[in-house]
Amino acid sequence: MLHIRTPLILHPTLSSATRRIWLKLENLQPGGSFKIRGIGLLCSQAMAQGKRKVVCPSGGNAGLATAVAATRVGLQACVVVPNTTPEATRDRIRRTGAQVIVHGKVWDEANQRAQALASAADSEYVPAFDHPVLWEGHSSMVDEILEDCPQVDVLVTSVGGGGLLAGLLVGLLRHDRRDCRIVACETRGAASFAAALQAGHPVRLGKIDSVATSLGASQVAAWPVEHIGEFTHECLVLSDDDAIMGVVRFANDLRQLVEPACGVSLATAYLDHPALAGAHDVVIIVCGGVSISAQRVAGWASLGA
Repeated sequence: MLHIRTPLILHPTLSSATRRIWLKLENLQPGGSFKIRGIGLLCSQAMAQGKRKVVCPSGGNAGLATAVAATRVGLQACVVVPNTTPEATRDRIRRTGAQVIVHGKVWDEANQRAQALASAADSEYVPAFDHPVLWEGHSSMVDEILEDCPQVDVLVTSVGGGGLLAGLLVGLLRHDRRDCRIVACETRGAASFAAALQAGHPVRLGKIDSVATSLGASQVAAWPVEHIGEFTHECLVLSDDDAIMGVVRFANDLRQLVEPACGVSLATAYLDHPALAGAHDVVIIVCGGVSISAQRVAGWASLGA
């Protein structure tokens, strides 16, 4: 097991006698995000199958998780990033010992290069979100949540490509907890899951225009779109300002940094959003994120976020 069992804590100020706000601190995982759960499982299986190398197309969290997981199991890691990936993020991935290849202007071009590099028999392609092994790994989060807070009645999660959401659904279905309400959060300009729900199937966004770049999957995985209907659910699309507010207030309250992709979920509690009405035990997945800095958060805070 390459991931850690993360704490589930009460928010220090938002919880009340009638509603408890719990925080599942996935930002404390090795690599800084929940991604290590599923990617760690995939890398472990690749090693057991005799693979020597893993290749991941990612400009951030999935790439770092792949690099960390590969190092721990003894695989070579190659992470292909588009040239829009900040140099600081590239350096962070390189420091694990992984090879970083910069290719293309957008993720799709980096992905094509990664798939070509992973075509060798001794190599394994590591997708960012659309793979059942990833979902199985991410579902371990639900095991921990239900052990610590079996009375949970609402799960709040951010949705980018849908891998985290799929993992939560897999875990809840395994425990027969269809009674748990799902609140899926996105930002305007990156709301591919909301578009998929409206259409009834995944659709490709024409562009991504949001500060929450880690939510910037132009098309979500099909499986969570097909299975979210087994649960009472609500899809929220909030503003970039709301996401930034969630980041700044979380930094003040918990002294921890997360990306706006995570801040949008935290914003539901800070806004006392109607989506949480009637809930008694709300668990927010603090999914984390590595493309953030104290300087950037301080800049947002100075603007009154």
